[in-house]
Amino acid sequence: MRRTLSALAIASLAVSLTGCGAGFNASSRQVTQVTDGAEASIISTENNIRVVNLLVVAADGGTGVLVGTIVSASDNEDALLGVAINGTVAQLTGKNTLPKNSPIIFEGPSANAKAVLAGFGAVPGTHVRVTMFFARAGEITKDVIVRDNTDEYSGITGGAILATTTASPSPSPTATK
Repeated sequence: MRRTLSALAIASLAVSLTGCGAGFNASSRQVTQVTDGAEASIISTENNIRVVNLLVVAADGGTGVLVGTIVSASDNEDALLGVAINGTVAQLTGKNTLPKNSPIIFEGPSANAKAVLAGFGAVPGTHVRVTMFFARAGEITKDVIVRDNTDEYSGITGGAILATTTASPSPSPTATK
């Protein structure tokens, strides 16, 4: 009997010391988002679309500029048909097709697309609702933060992105006499 009581005491002490007895409000169970950008996904048997680091920057002239990356891991090609910010359709330029593992990147040095909403007017620090419409997968709606046009987002403007980015051919060498 004494051994049984000792074993039970040791077991209960071990459980309480390891934090398992802390319950559902334990600090180790609280998930903290490390970046400002939100994440969303559409995953099914035919779709595998992920949206990462999604946010909106309040840029010059009262425009809202979308920042984030969309990638599809599905063998079925999809297309981004449009983006709405707080229910208003943004002007979408650049790449909109989503072949497997070929991302659509809004803003930054590797940007290949741009979504701008004129007359945005949301205050930095608040949240807005962003909806992305896809040809095959349907839509993703996510509440995202609005950031001001400072720090790492200082270079973001409401200006349009070129439809395609191509390298200009280098001149051919000419013979000298």
